[in-house]
Amino acid sequence: MPIMKTVGLWLCAWSVCAAGAWAQSGIVKEKDVVIYSDDRFYAAFPSVVQRPDGELIVAFRRAPERRFLGESGSNHTDPNSYLVTVRSTDYGETWTQEPELLFAHPFGGSQDPCMIQLHDGSILCSSYGWVQLRENAIAKVPETLRHGDFGFIGGYLLRSVDGGHHWTGPIIPPVVPGNETRTVLQEPCPAYNRGPMWEGKDKTLFWAVASQSRLEPRLTEVHLLASKDGGLTWEYRAPVAQDTKISFNETALIETKQGDLVAFLRTEAFDDHTAVARSKDGGKSFGPWEDAGFQGHPHCATLLDDGRVLLVYGYRHAPHGIRARILNADCTDIAQSQEVVLRDDGGNGDLGYPWVSRISNGKYLVTYYFNREDGTRHIAGTVIAVQ
Repeated sequence: MPIMKTVGLWLCAWSVCAAGAWAQSGIVKEKDVVIYSDDRFYAAFPSVVQRPDGELIVAFRRAPERRFLGESGSNHTDPNSYLVTVRSTDYGETWTQEPELLFAHPFGGSQDPCMIQLHDGSILCSSYGWVQLRENAIAKVPETLRHGDFGFIGGYLLRSVDGGHHWTGPIIPPVVPGNETRTVLQEPCPAYNRGPMWEGKDKTLFWAVASQSRLEPRLTEVHLLASKDGGLTWEYRAPVAQDTKISFNETALIETKQGDLVAFLRTEAFDDHTAVARSKDGGKSFGPWEDAGFQGHPHCATLLDDGRVLLVYGYRHAPHGIRARILNADCTDIAQSQEVVLRDDGGNGDLGYPWVSRISNGKYLVTYYFNREDGTRHIAGTVIAVQ
């Protein structure tokens, strides 16, 4: 048999097997899309919401592509990183080309705009930021988190009541009890984190935030805050996950149909295993955290119409890409659930941070940042049908 024909038959057989695996998992991949890409900019860390009229809004962090300016590379701290949005009115088929400015922090670069649309149609967006400190100034702020010559600003919140066209804030959240971090201004560090909040059945807004229980060596834990007024004010609820050796951060929350609050946590010093913690009393306390049994971070979860949970997450190991699972309604089959590879063609581990939104009956848009062959970091998406 000619080689090309043999290869063609093998590819066909692989495609049939892959399609069969997707169908068995309940997830069918339809297509990949590019949401925003510009060789001049490093675009990353998206979130997405769908407005009541069907319009999709994707927020992300955009900074200059330093390689475009002749530097050796870009990274995740930049004094010119701003929060921006693009929109689609045709269920993700096309997107606005020129982003709208969401927020530019007056002191430095902003990270990870995490949007949630509340029951009243308002949108809340959490973020945090870094200040670039010149010469030897970084040595004068020893109590703050550092990233090279950048010092930490802490977290903040923004709010929109007109579909994300105008934003008020920043709203400064409270400090988590026991947090050892201060900002570059030597103030107690406001709460922060990357990850989806969750609005409960009783309209309580839950937010899993990071806290530094030790700076040297750094040890991070996650705690729960709750708001009864849409994020204007917050109260402390409980620790979500703590350990003497393992760090927890970037956390996604979901409330199951039976009322459990489940947290999916990124870990450090745990071989990139996902951790899970569960509250059965409305976030007043959490049981011991558990190893979910698979690698990947960070996560986003959403409820399907039948009560099952769609979980998506980045995969920063070869082959680099995006993965997903469908969990039962109680999220009790996490380790046994079937993993589906949505993308495995990433150029390296600088990708991921997926977010998911329902776009039409049975169809969902998973958005994330991506690169091919270490090229332009851009905002991409995968449309899936869930059976």
